[in-house]
Amino acid sequence: MYEDILVPTDGSAGASAALAEAIELAGEFDATVHSLYVVDLASVGTEVGTVDLVESFEQMGENTTEAAATRVRDAGVEATEEVATGSPHREILEYADDNGIDLIVMGTHGRTGLERYLLGSVTEKVVRTAEVPVLTVRADEDESDEAE
Repeated sequence: MYEDILVPTDGSAGASAALAEAIELAGEFDATVHSLYVVDLASVGTEVGTVDLVESFEQMGENTTEAAATRVRDAGVEATEEVATGSPHREILEYADDNGIDLIVMGTHGRTGLERYLLGSVTEKVVRTAEVPVLTVRADEDESDEAE
């Protein structure tokens, strides 16, 4: 049913919960798990030192996707890892299109009301616009509190 499962990650508890779900699904369907970290250029700005800041975020992304891929491989599942730069929801959708992704598994922070409105939601944008199924996974309350 699924051959390629994409898990966008930011290292949060929600992303970790999504990765656990993706590993389980990939094991059942003999699928590959793709770990993707997106450096959001809009949040970096255009100040002096931006190049250094982007490089720092890219390094953090490499560390995050490497840790995710190691976790996947340790579970006996095939894994790939990628770091992209740009608008997170657009990069996720583009990666899914370019790599034949069958399912996107994403964590959610569980924000509601004004906080969700002000911050927006990458997961919500992906759910609304993806051409493939999107499974959302919410982290346990205890894990969310520890990650923030």
